[in-house]
Amino acid sequence: MLARAAPAFMAVAALLAAAAQAAQGEPLLQAGAYEVEARLELPNVLRGVATTRAAICIPYEGTNGAPFPVLSANNPLATCPAVNIERNGAMLRFDIVCEGRGAARAQAVYKLMPSAFEGRIAMVMGGKNMTMSEVQTGRRVGSCDPSAPPG
Repeated sequence: MLARAAPAFMAVAALLAAAAQAAQGEPLLQAGAYEVEARLELPNVLRGVATTRAAICIPYEGTNGAPFPVLSANNPLATCPAVNIERNGAMLRFDIVCEGRGAARAQAVYKLMPSAFEGRIAMVMGGKNMTMSEVQTGRRVGSCDPSAPPG
C-alpha cells in the first residue's frame, strides 16, 4: 500500500513545492503549517452536520499520498490512495479511491492561493450509496514543527 502511494505523494510534493518553477504571478500554495476548518455537508440537510478544525503540514505527508487529507471523523477515505492528481494553474484536482467492490470513492477540487486554500471533496460511501461533501478552508499559520505528529 505504501509503495503505491509513494509516487503519488512525490508528484503532489513537486506540484505544491515547486515555487521556483511557477510562472510569475501564478498562485502557488506555500509549504508550512495550515489551520483547516472542514465542514461535512449532507444532501437535503440545511446546515453542515459537523465542523472539524485541524492543523496540517503542506505538503501533507500522510500514508495515502493525498495532497490534502480527509478530516471528517470515522471516514474510510482517510486511508485510501489519491490517484489522477492534476494541477492546472491555481486548481488542484484528484480522486481518492478505496480498494474493493462497493468501496468508498471521492473527487476533490482545490483552489490554491499563496497562503490559503479552499477545497471540496465530493464523497460516495460505497455500498451504502450515501453521498456527502467535505468543504475545507485552510490558512497558513507558520512553519511546520518537525517534532509535532503529522495531521
